[in-house]
Amino acid sequence: MIHLTLPYPISSNRYWAVRVIPRKPKPLAITYVTEEAKNYKAAVGLLAKAAGIRAPSTGRVVLHIKLFPHRPQDWAKRARKDPHTWDDTVQCIDLGNCEKVLSDALNGIAWVDDKQIRRTLLERMEPDEKGARLEVAIEYLAAAPSLFGEAAA
Repeated sequence: MIHLTLPYPISSNRYWAVRVIPRKPKPLAITYVTEEAKNYKAAVGLLAKAAGIRAPSTGRVVLHIKLFPHRPQDWAKRARKDPHTWDDTVQCIDLGNCEKVLSDALNGIAWVDDKQIRRTLLERMEPDEKGARLEVAIEYLAAAPSLFGEAAA
């Protein structure tokens, strides 16, 4: 299992952008990866390499993801006011967008294609003193026999 601590993910709204090219009879819309997304993927790639990932896996993977939002300056006041759910008031990327941005950022780095992800456990954690971040554990699954007797990757 590989453990990574990654920067807080950018919003999926800033990961992809659309450019419209005026054409006749109708305009052409092109979706592309932004410069900010390329920088995020490069940072993730460097951290993955430092953690020991040398080449993308071709097998199945399981992800365990913990999303830590930024802890606001008034967190203690919020915690006193509502000790059980104060962190619900903290601005945070939604879990679905987090998963998509992370899987795209690790595509071609930790695995060949995100269709190899077989299971994901994604949790939003309470903000802490370590700051906003993603903690990711990547579990590489062994090839399992298929129903037909061949090894499935």
